[in-house]
Amino acid sequence: MSDTTFDVIVVGGGPGGYVCAIRLGQLGLSVACVEEEEYGGVCLNWGCIPSKALISTAHLFHKAQQASVQGLSFASAQLDTQKMQSWKDGIVKKLTGGVRQLLKANSATTFDGRGRLSSATTVDVAKKGGGNVTLTARKGIVVATGSETIQVPGLQFDGTRVIGARQAVSLQEVPKRLVVVGGGVIGLELGMVYQAFGAELTIVELTPSLLPGVDAECVRVVERTLSKRGAKIYKSTKAVGYEAGADGSLTVRLSGADAPASLACDVMLVAVGMKPRSRGIGLEELGVVIDERGFVRTDECCRTNVPGVWAIGDVSGAPMLAHKASKEGEVCAEALAGKASAKDWITIPGIIFTDPEIASAGMTDVEAKEQGYDVAIGKFPFAALGRAMSIRETDGFVKLVTDRKTGRILGVHIVGPNASDLISEAALALEMVATAEDMALTVHPHPTLGESLMEAAAASLGHAIHVVNR
Repeated sequence: MSDTTFDVIVVGGGPGGYVCAIRLGQLGLSVACVEEEEYGGVCLNWGCIPSKALISTAHLFHKAQQASVQGLSFASAQLDTQKMQSWKDGIVKKLTGGVRQLLKANSATTFDGRGRLSSATTVDVAKKGGGNVTLTARKGIVVATGSETIQVPGLQFDGTRVIGARQAVSLQEVPKRLVVVGGGVIGLELGMVYQAFGAELTIVELTPSLLPGVDAECVRVVERTLSKRGAKIYKSTKAVGYEAGADGSLTVRLSGADAPASLACDVMLVAVGMKPRSRGIGLEELGVVIDERGFVRTDECCRTNVPGVWAIGDVSGAPMLAHKASKEGEVCAEALAGKASAKDWITIPGIIFTDPEIASAGMTDVEAKEQGYDVAIGKFPFAALGRAMSIRETDGFVKLVTDRKTGRILGVHIVGPNASDLISEAALALEMVATAEDMALTVHPHPTLGESLMEAAAASLGHAIHVVNR
């Protein structure tokens, strides 16, 4: 075998691609992984990890400002933005370096450059340092090219005053006035970071609700927090353009029944979502089916309609989440190695790192009713939980959606402290086809936030202990 021939070629080194390449190596297949930017993809470099580093800093900053309630007195908290960014960059560097080491340790060969499929068995790589190389795959090519930020006509990024998420995680100064176009996950997460650091926050959302598709009751809790902290929120409103002032400010033009004609700000973050990176990499020429939204169609084993071409992660469909991409990477690798593996999960949990956090697994009550279930709901507020009181984070609740006939848990929705950690129990319950009784009878340690799941399950059955049953 030559140094350009492998069993499998993975195009893309993000959380789908690098996981797939590592698993392929573990299974004894020779693998090449091609990445044009940095290993770890959007998630490690300017998405999940750096944004959560900033979010944790913002949360600590906010709590420090309120610490006198707990009897703590010290000089007022001060933000050193450059030092925070340096700390965040250190985390990113450590993790991306770790990915390269893991690939090497599992015998994967890395190629830094842009890959393009020239056939169902070959990938042409334009190398970063110059020159080209053609790689050949004996068993298959895995497309793991991920997604990229959507740019809105008239609101294109200039990198300084009109920015996307990539620039927003690396701001060296906190803007005095920040307008966020898009009230989805990215917009609210990053908007709340800079709000905590002192920015005057305005959110412009095209649809009638923030966080479209998320449990409405959970969204209302976050919206109340935003408003309480001074944010202005304009829903059913479109940002149609902007003018740049000589003083460095922006005037953003709006169209909406309840919105002003324009807003003044210093920075505008445009965060209206991500789109798959499926175009311009040779898929169309090979006849690979790409749907109207740009997603590559795949089967339960990650195969496309073209033999030998596979696809995983954001490029292959929603939900566009790192953990979904990683799981698909494992499934794809195992299927390529001839193992019985498929995308047979019941739920892909979702997390929104707002303040408070929102986490969901399974169906909402609305979705369950639409599917014909006789729905029972159990709710438990964090305000009634001793552990939540002791950490001064009592906003929110746990909401359990069950089938009244069988007691089966259909969905769990959490808004409140550490929702991102609590939701894993819910995902396990759904995968095991657990009932509300199973969760209610499971002894949860006290005092913990996890007790809220036990109490919500009991509430759905009408016998919660620490709230009045309804």
